[in-house]
Amino acid sequence: MGETQVEHGPGTEPGNLWLLPSAVRASLEPETRAKGGARGRRPQRTVRDWLVDFTVFFLAVGLGLVAADGVTGNAHISEGQAELDQVLGALSCAAVWIRRRAPLGLAVAMIPVGLLSDTASGTVVLSLFTLAVHRPFKYVAWVGGASMLLTPIIYVLRPPPDVSFWAGVAISLLIAAGVIGWGMFARSRRLLLGYLRERAQRAETEAALRADRAQRLAREDMAREMHDVLAHRLTLLSVHAGALEFRPDAPPPEIQRAAGVIRDSAHDALQDLRQIIGVLRASGQDESGGRPQPTLDALERLVEESRSGGMKVLLDNRVTDPSEVPAALGRNAYRIAQEALTNARKHAPGAEVSVRVSGAPGAELGIEVTHPAPPGEVTPVPGSGQGLIGLTERASLVGGRLDHGRTGDGGFRVAAWLPWPS
Repeated sequence: MGETQVEHGPGTEPGNLWLLPSAVRASLEPETRAKGGARGRRPQRTVRDWLVDFTVFFLAVGLGLVAADGVTGNAHISEGQAELDQVLGALSCAAVWIRRRAPLGLAVAMIPVGLLSDTASGTVVLSLFTLAVHRPFKYVAWVGGASMLLTPIIYVLRPPPDVSFWAGVAISLLIAAGVIGWGMFARSRRLLLGYLRERAQRAETEAALRADRAQRLAREDMAREMHDVLAHRLTLLSVHAGALEFRPDAPPPEIQRAAGVIRDSAHDALQDLRQIIGVLRASGQDESGGRPQPTLDALERLVEESRSGGMKVLLDNRVTDPSEVPAALGRNAYRIAQEALTNARKHAPGAEVSVRVSGAPGAELGIEVTHPAPPGEVTPVPGSGQGLIGLTERASLVGGRLDHGRTGDGGFRVAAWLPWPS
C-alpha cells in the first residue's frame, strides 16, 4: 500500500497533475510523455518491489478470507453462489500479480467481478488504488465512478445480514473514495518529488556551467592582460636588441643604456608572467595580493619608458587629478595607451606619437593615440591586428567604444571613450 515507484506502461500520461502547480505540470508533462514512448521495455523489479507485491497479495487474500466468512453465513446467498463467489475471489487474488503491468485492465475486470463476488472485494479496492497510482485521472474517474455507481446493485443482489442497505452503501463508497484519493495523493507526491529532484540536478548542472564560464572568462581576461603587458615589454626588448645588433660600434654609454633597458624589460616581463601563472595556479586569489595593477597615474611612467626606448612621445594629459580616476577605469585606459604605443613602435618606428587623455566624472574618459606615417620602409609584422581586436573587446566590456584606422596623412589613430561614473 505504501509504494514509492511509478511504472509507466502503455498509454501512461502524467495523471493527477492537476493537483500540482501549473509550473510543475508544465515541467513534468513532456518528461512523462517521453517516458511513455519506451513501451516495449519492462522495468526491472527490485527487492523492494517484490516485498510490496507480496504484501499487496497477502492483503488481498486476507480481505478475501474475511469476506468469504461473511458469504458462507449469509442466508440470502445459495451454496452454489457462495462457491462461485469464492472461486472468483481466489482468481482475483491471483490477478493481483499483474497489477503493475495492466492496472487499467485489472480495474476494469474487477467491476463485473465485484458484482458477483464479495470475496473479491479486497482485490477491487486494491485495483482502484493501483489505478490511481499508475494511471491519469481520466481513467480513475471513469473506472472509479462506474465501480461506485454499481455499489448499490451489489447490496441489492447480496444484502448483508448485519448491516442496513444504506449504511453498507455509504461505507463502501467512503472506502472507495478514500482509496482513490490516497492513490492520487501518492502519485502526485511522487511526481512532485521527482520534479524537485530533477530541478535540483538541473540547478547543480547550471551552477557548474556558470562556474566554468566564469573561469573561462577570467582566463580570457588574464590572456588579454598578458598580451597587453608582454607585448609592450617584448617590443622594448626587440627594439634595443636590434639597435645593439645593427650598431655594434655604438658608444659604451649608449650600449650600457640599451642593456639596462633590456634587463629591466626582461625583469618586468618575468614578474608579470609569474603573477599571471600564480593566479592561474591558485584560483580565487585576491588580485590585491599580487603586483599592483597600473592605473592612470602610471601613464607618465609608461611614456617615459617608451621614450627611453627611443620613441618620440608627446603626452597631453588633461585630467586634473589622475588619482581620482577609478582603479578599473584607469587600468583599462593604461592598457589601451600601452597597446597603442606598442603598435606605434612596431609599425611606425621613428614617427612622433601623440597621446591625449581627457575627461571628467559623470562623462567619459577619452584616450587618443595618433602618429603620422613612418619616415621610412617598415617591415610587416606577423599577427598584426590582434592587439586592436583585444582593445575593442576591452572597451566594449566596460560599456565604452573604441575607434581605430588610418588618417588622411597616412598615419594611424586609436581613440577610445570609456564611461566615467560620477
